[in-house]
Amino acid sequence: MELLTGNGSSMQPGGAVGFPKDSFTNAMTKNIVAMLVWLVLNVINGTMVYTFMKHRVFYEDPRYIMFICMVVNDAMQLSLVTTLYVVSYIFRQIHASVCCILVMTAVLTTRSTPLILAGMSVERYLSICYPMHYGHICTVRRTFLLIWVILLLTAAPPLTDLFITLAKEPPEFFSSSVFCDHSLLFRDRSVYYKNCVFDGSYLSFVALTLLYTYCKIMMAAQAASTTLASVKRARNTVLLHGAQLMLCLLAFVVPSLQASLITQFPHLSLEIRYVFFLLVYIIPRFLSPIIYGFRDENFRRYWIRYLTCRTGRAGRVRPLPIKVTPKVK
Repeated sequence: MELLTGNGSSMQPGGAVGFPKDSFTNAMTKNIVAMLVWLVLNVINGTMVYTFMKHRVFYEDPRYIMFICMVVNDAMQLSLVTTLYVVSYIFRQIHASVCCILVMTAVLTTRSTPLILAGMSVERYLSICYPMHYGHICTVRRTFLLIWVILLLTAAPPLTDLFITLAKEPPEFFSSSVFCDHSLLFRDRSVYYKNCVFDGSYLSFVALTLLYTYCKIMMAAQAASTTLASVKRARNTVLLHGAQLMLCLLAFVVPSLQASLITQFPHLSLEIRYVFFLLVYIIPRFLSPIIYGFRDENFRRYWIRYLTCRTGRAGRVRPLPIKVTPKVK
């Protein structure tokens, strides 16, 4: 989370926070670009959600339900990190309780993405390797149950951050003004070590899940005909999930790299932070539309019409016939 709001702050010896000055032109340009990217991505995400809600064929399918949950999660995360970025330029310091709500929600949405990716990969694995049992295993009810479990798991780290801070900080801390940064809001060292354990456990579980499902789908591809398109699409989808997970991992690797680069090039500290902000929190949001929006032929036929404002004919688009994947022996 240091990347989210690090554009205007730097740690000084003794724990003080310094605020390097950015020129008005640079600050305005950076914030305009961030807001434009937020607007474009939210328009795309909004048309996806609208397409999903307008057609019953989608919200009765577990695959599309998990996909739209990831789209909504990404939209929320993008809105929160953009808000934190702009607020850090405009106000510098805000009420600690308001900052707490923003940061905790941003942490929750950031940590939800890898677990949703794991769930989507398992769904693809079941559809390919157990097609005859898929309808009984992957039901709408169980899909929503899985989503609630993911929310509970990802809510655990920010809630424990809050409980530790309430126990360690004086009561007046949350009525003070702070620079809105995770490390400055949750200052106790135990929070850092606790989050290392949570993040390591979550990401290890997701990485192993993606590896297992990919290997199983590859084995199914070798056992099946080379022209089995559904197996190839599932394999490529899991690969894209893996690529998206690698981008999620950047949020944990980049802070050290960013600190090293700022040490080497202190005069470019604001530019370095801005570039990493775009690479870690903005660019990965483009992957969700690519993975399902354009690659899924049935969804694409509806979505493109809404995206290009041709809603008059969208309601008459006939869905593609559902193909039953043959069982791979």
